[in-house]
Amino acid sequence: PRQGRGARGRGEGAAGGFIEWAAMTDITPLLRDRWSPRGYDPAHTLSPEDAKLLLEAARWAPSAMNLQPWRFIVALRADAVRTRLDRFVAGHSDWALDASALVVNICRSGDDQLGVAHYDLGDAVAHMCIEAEALGVHARQFISFDRQGLSREFGIVAPWTAVTMTAIGRPAAGLQPSGRERVDVSELLWKDI
Repeated sequence: PRQGRGARGRGEGAAGGFIEWAAMTDITPLLRDRWSPRGYDPAHTLSPEDAKLLLEAARWAPSAMNLQPWRFIVALRADAVRTRLDRFVAGHSDWALDASALVVNICRSGDDQLGVAHYDLGDAVAHMCIEAEALGVHARQFISFDRQGLSREFGIVAPWTAVTMTAIGRPAAGLQPSGRERVDVSELLWKDI
């Protein structure tokens, strides 16, 4: 582990031995500083070039058997796609309407022999979210949207499914991360081995 960047802990690991792990301060700043705002600056815009970089990051995500079972609908503020998409964002996710970009995360799972298509989609979306951090914006994934209406509007049919959406942009003025809680790293280790 790297030295001098934060407190470390010790815990019982696999095979009854002890491992040493790093603190949150030891991980890359792109992950350490990542957070998911629930409010966005309604004046901020994301450029088409930055949107292409987000897609490029997703494109290079690992994929079982290189199936790449993901597709995306990218809607930037005030473009024609966004005009069609916004009406399907409803309920607990109306905060997302102020985001600079909305992305529909679509998965092909009907012919997935390994059963990992959703896992692969999640990895591609995670790559997109980390690229957003590198671009100086933040992303928040959400599931509260009119999936059936959106699927009809954009012709998403089996084996494809709109799984989640991601809001991307600059956080609203005054909004700061608060209370990021995770289980202790020692709880991540499987005990029954």
